Amino acid sequence: MPADGAILKGYGLGLVGMLLFSLSLPATRLAVPELGPAFVTAARVGLAGLMAVAYLALARQRRPRRRHWPDLALVVGGVVIGFPLFSALAMRTVEASHGGVVLAIMPLMTVATGAIVAGERPSRRFWLAALGGSSVVLAFVLWQSGGRIVPADLFLLAAGLGAAFGYAGGARIAADLPALDVIAWALVVSLPPAALLSVVYWPPAPLEVSAEAWAAVLYVAAFPQFLAFFFWYGGLALGGIGKVGQLQLLQVYCTLGFSALLLGERTDLVTWLAALLTVLFVWLARQAPVGRARNTRAHLKHRGG
Repeated sequence: MPADGAILKGYGLGLVGMLLFSLSLPATRLAVPELGPAFVTAARVGLAGLMAVAYLALARQRRPRRRHWPDLALVVGGVVIGFPLFSALAMRTVEASHGGVVLAIMPLMTVATGAIVAGERPSRRFWLAALGGSSVVLAFVLWQSGGRIVPADLFLLAAGLGAAFGYAGGARIAADLPALDVIAWALVVSLPPAALLSVVYWPPAPLEVSAEAWAAVLYVAAFPQFLAFFFWYGGLALGGIGKVGQLQLLQVYCTLGFSALLLGERTDLVTWLAALLTVLFVWLARQAPVGRARNTRAHLKHRGG
């Protein structure tokens, strides 16, 4: 069991990581109107990939083995491409606060994909909590869209599923490699196409793009896409996955707060109520037992976005 000092430091690191993740949607929302979702996604991955190259070169970390590549493909498709692209597409038409509530369901998605990818066996109590949380998110989406599902909500759900599959695949690799190396190698693999697409979708008048939009791109590349994993995984390692992982329950509220502070979005009572109920169901699901198949190599180690 970790010492009290280690647990406290773990909470501190985990809190920093959670805060960095919670700014992802507001920053993306700030950049997309001027730069477009394709360039924001490509630049985000490309810049983070350059940082990953530097990290792996300085740390002299070993390469993934052949058996890791199928799971690494899940990380690339889900965390490096899927979540950034689909969340950027969603941020064209809905507010970041709306996205924060919809994506509050992502921890439940992560455990569900763990059952598919990593051989985990959630209990009936978990699935009941997951159904409750999903129902709250669906009701919130229908409430805000006047009784219909809009494309942005489908993009958000695709972003959440992509990240969940990416976490499940990455968790299996993390049985053999340090967790930060997993995202680093995924970024390095994605760097060449990301660099090419950054050139293809380069804005025609870059000097006319606001400094805020450029800063937002730099932020999502440096932090949610790469460096935030250093703090988050470091906190989980020091303080324990079960304890520090509970900090993620605060992420939706931080996203709502940053959306109001940076974007001036007004959050009504229904949004806060939906966030509260969703987090409640996520918490209930976290208390439910989740079994593991005998051939499972690693339990899911990360549920952040």
